[in-house]
Amino acid sequence: MSHFAPFLTGFGLSLGLIVAIGAQNAFVLRQGLRREHVGAVVAFCALADLALIAAGVAGLGAGLGRAPALVTGLSLGGAAFLGWYGLSALRRALHPARLVAETGGEALTRAGALARVAAFTFLNPHVYLDTVLLVGSVGAAQPAGAQGPFVAGAGLASLVWFVALGFGARLLAPLFARPSAWRVLDLLVGAVMILLAGGLLARVLSTAA
Repeated sequence: MSHFAPFLTGFGLSLGLIVAIGAQNAFVLRQGLRREHVGAVVAFCALADLALIAAGVAGLGAGLGRAPALVTGLSLGGAAFLGWYGLSALRRALHPARLVAETGGEALTRAGALARVAAFTFLNPHVYLDTVLLVGSVGAAQPAGAQGPFVAGAGLASLVWFVALGFGARLLAPLFARPSAWRVLDLLVGAVMILLAGGLLARVLSTAA
C-alpha cells in the first residue's frame, strides 16, 4: 500500500502530460488507422518514454541525494508547473481543438516509420522539459524506496496510452476528431494536475513543519 501512492502519482502525472494534441500522437494514430507497423511504433514510444523517465529520476535523484535542499526547490517548482499546466488544460477546455491523423501518403517501411516516430519523439523540446525534467524531478523527490514504483506507474501510463491509441485507432479516431471529447479530456487532465500540484505543495509544507 505504501508503494501504491507513488505508483499512482507517476501514472497520473505521465498520463496527464502525454494525453495531448501533438505530432507524435497524430503519427501513432495514423499508423494505427493504416494498420502499418503499429506494434513497432507503439513499443518505441513506450520504451522511449520509460527510458527518459528513468534517466530523469535517476539523474536528478543522484543530484538531490548530494544536495537535499534542492528537493524543496524542485518540489515547489514542480508544483508551480503542474498548477500552471492544470490551469492551461482547463483554459483549453473552453476552446477545444481536434486530433486528426493524416492517413494519406505512401506506405512506410518499418525503418521509415521508426525513424519518423524517433524524430517526433526526440526532436520535440517539450519531451525533455516534461518527461525528463518535470517527471524526473517529481520522481526524484519521492521518499526512499518510492522512486521505483513511481517510474513503473509513469511507464505503464505511457504504455497504456500508446497501445490504446495505436491498436484502438479505428475506434478512437472519430472520438478524438470531436472537440467535445478533448474538452472532457482537458477537464480531467486539469483536475489531475492541480491535485498533483496540491499534493507536492502539501508534502513540502509537512516537511518544513
